[in-house]
Amino acid sequence: MPLHRLTGITIGVPNVSETADYYTDFGLTPSARSTAASPEAVYALNTGDLQVAFSTVDGGEQLRLVRTPRRRLVELGVGVDDPDDLDRIAASLAHLELTPERDAASLTVVDPGTGIRVTVEIAERIDQAPATVPSYNSPGIVARQNARADGVERDNPVRPRKLGHVVLGSTDQDTSQRFFTEGIGFKISDRVPGHAAFMRCSTDHHNVLVQAAPVSLLHHTSWQVDDVDEVGRGATSMLAEDPTRHVWGLGRHHIGSNFFWYLKDPAGNFSEYYSDIDCIVDDQLWTPQDWHDARALYSWGPPPPPSFLKPDDLAELMTDAHAAG
Repeated sequence: MPLHRLTGITIGVPNVSETADYYTDFGLTPSARSTAASPEAVYALNTGDLQVAFSTVDGGEQLRLVRTPRRRLVELGVGVDDPDDLDRIAASLAHLELTPERDAASLTVVDPGTGIRVTVEIAERIDQAPATVPSYNSPGIVARQNARADGVERDNPVRPRKLGHVVLGSTDQDTSQRFFTEGIGFKISDRVPGHAAFMRCSTDHHNVLVQAAPVSLLHHTSWQVDDVDEVGRGATSMLAEDPTRHVWGLGRHHIGSNFFWYLKDPAGNFSEYYSDIDCIVDDQLWTPQDWHDARALYSWGPPPPPSFLKPDDLAELMTDAHAAG
């Protein structure tokens, strides 16, 4: 597909410095910290506000924090290969009566359902070195002999390899779904009819999930690590610093199949460590399904807490959105 990855996100938070410390603990690498005016500063409350950028191991700079009155996703970046891809997307957006801002290397347009700026930009594809595959003993197969498991011997910090997906709440889920599929060019992997669509811009099962919500919001961001031990080790390290960061995990999703553990940043956004997600390398061999039962949320693990389904600050976000409108 002409789309090939998420290039990055800009998250607005009221407490940039505190939230930046969280994502540093999470394993992202701070790549810039500035109070000077810049193109990104238009998203901040004041052009001199603190801004912080972070990089992943394989994806480069993929997170920017800016100051906003309430937490929200400001911008989502999607990578394409060349200007012809931008031309095709601009034409598709025109059929939806949307006119993007355009330059030689990118186009930017606002999703009418979420109010989020989406920038489609020419970007290099991610080239990931394979992770070392650990040996697992199982009934009848002793693959690891006379040695402790690799996962219990590791002591290096967990570093996310890339930004995998973003989950958004939309006040008009149908419009947002059409925007991402018919306008930008995402493909649907699975659906929860009337509620959510799992959409991909790469071979990963999903890169954007848009679900119906009473207010536009960022539900969570999801960051790839090597394996389930890294999911557990990353979460354990985060909770050692602050146990109140815990939200939900360890578990395995049914849709997408990935292992997960969710934590919460100081602004109220959920962030997920994940590994082993389904990959769709041939569209002809994958059939999207409609899900109607509890498996739409998870296959195994502890039950999700109420705050995962209905964030604690939802009423506040709704009040702020109403006042702004």
